[in-house]
Amino acid sequence: MMRRFLLFILLPGLSVLLAGCGYNDIQRLDEQVKTAWSQTLNQYERRAELVPKLVNSVNAYMVNERAVLTQVTEARSKVGSIQISAKDLENPELMERFNQAQGQLSSALSRLIAVSENYPQLKSDGLFRDLMTQLEGTENRIATERGRYVQAVQEYNLIVRQFPTLITAKIFGYHTMENYGVSKQDQITKDPEVKFSLPTN
Repeated sequence: MMRRFLLFILLPGLSVLLAGCGYNDIQRLDEQVKTAWSQTLNQYERRAELVPKLVNSVNAYMVNERAVLTQVTEARSKVGSIQISAKDLENPELMERFNQAQGQLSSALSRLIAVSENYPQLKSDGLFRDLMTQLEGTENRIATERGRYVQAVQEYNLIVRQFPTLITAKIFGYHTMENYGVSKQDQITKDPEVKFSLPTN
């Protein structure tokens, strides 16, 4: 009976203390980072799903460009082999492999787009144009979501470094997060170079 009474008295006080020392803010910002990264992953997955359709649409036209198609297919396969989630943000090796694989896929797609400029019939193909529009939109969404993720990590890192919330962060084991992509922040927030000059009717 006494234990219940003490819990009844202490729990509200503890809640007020935790709220006042930034615990709730740390929790909220931690979730915000994970949500932003999950949204980024969704867009990367969307891009990966477009790649096989894109390769199939250009396959009949690009008979002399097998090396480029192989590079795109292999880069897509490498991306698909790396399983990652918001829980993996604290695994720098896995995140580095993921970022490298995504970079290789971006490079391979850029080469494919550059080569496809040499095929007027391909550029006039309706399916190809539709896929390119989807790809461009997805690249824009990736850039947007990566920008939001970078911002979320900056906000989180700021609060776990500030006084008095840094004390709460240390007590509960929260530490600053690696801001994957911050070294390329200018590129992330820029429109991607997935632009097409389609023939005019």
